[in-house]
Amino acid sequence: MLQAGIIGLPNVGKSTLFNALTRTHKAESANYPFCTIDPNVGVVTVPDDRLAVLREIAKTDVVIPAAIEFVDIAGLVAGASRGEGLGNQFLSNIREVDAIVHVVRCFEDENILHSMGSVDPIRDIETINTELILADIASLEKRIEKLRKKARGNDAEAKTQLAVAEKLLPHLNATKPAITAELTDDERRAMKEFFLLSAKPILYAANVAEDDLARASEDPHVRRVEEYAREHHGAECVHVSARLEAELVDLSAEEAREFLSGYGVEDSGVNVLIRGVYRLLGLVTYFTAGEKEVRAWTITLGMKAPQAAGVIHTDFEAGFIKAEVVSYEHLKDLGSLAAARDAGKARLEGKDYVFQDGDVALFRFAN
Repeated sequence: MLQAGIIGLPNVGKSTLFNALTRTHKAESANYPFCTIDPNVGVVTVPDDRLAVLREIAKTDVVIPAAIEFVDIAGLVAGASRGEGLGNQFLSNIREVDAIVHVVRCFEDENILHSMGSVDPIRDIETINTELILADIASLEKRIEKLRKKARGNDAEAKTQLAVAEKLLPHLNATKPAITAELTDDERRAMKEFFLLSAKPILYAANVAEDDLARASEDPHVRRVEEYAREHHGAECVHVSARLEAELVDLSAEEAREFLSGYGVEDSGVNVLIRGVYRLLGLVTYFTAGEKEVRAWTITLGMKAPQAAGVIHTDFEAGFIKAEVVSYEHLKDLGSLAAARDAGKARLEGKDYVFQDGDVALFRFAN
């Protein structure tokens, strides 16, 4: 299962947000730096309104949503790349995840200490990004030394990787994250072998006060984060009030909606964030729907039919013959698979078919 790591400075609301995401109280949240030392890991279901519709069509009580993992990583501080604040351990935790959610404090509260003395989201972002880039520079310089030795021995793969590494190093030295480097597809594939921290896809979460959530887009702190995310990363920024979301943990879905409406908000910021991370990881969902269960299956964008079938079971991929596919929209409008077949909306697709988000599938395979 793919993982998204939650990072940020100490006391920006990471652990509170993690508890809200996982609907637990497992991550300690306190008003001092490094209250989280070992990373907390939680499986989070992906909110998807389509499941309820498919449940009615399939006439089943069993619904299994898609899921991803979130990791609550302790707060980084300036100097983390040199080991400050247990930095080496925290950077190692970041290296293991597939994407990053960078929580940025956009609220004023004199009762919650800020590790740098004041609320300044861009300074905070750049502090974290600088540490990731410095760690990448140190890692890449060591890698280049080894690659040069191999390249002198006429190692073709080493020569390819060396060329990419030498192209990346000046980009990093200009304090630009690796993910923004102009590389070809082949060069990006080579870059993956370096496991660079700043090469990971990132989403920014602007953490605002409860009363500011409905008007978060008007907040000057939030606007600065949105602009920075767009200009420096081409990244998305979502608005969330971690403290408000944490209050929803013990409420039912209906109670949560009523609670949020009192703050002028229709959807949970956590739901928006989860869906944003799902997109960030390049994931899409297809469904199977029958009397036994309705289930959302997670696949990567561009995956073909046999591989999509293999997500259910390896035997499905090995013995794949055909997939009967109908889009969610057609199934919703027509009300049943039989009606979709009669209307010519159910299709038999072969091995080259690329699954689309929202496809509802029935596989035919050889035993």
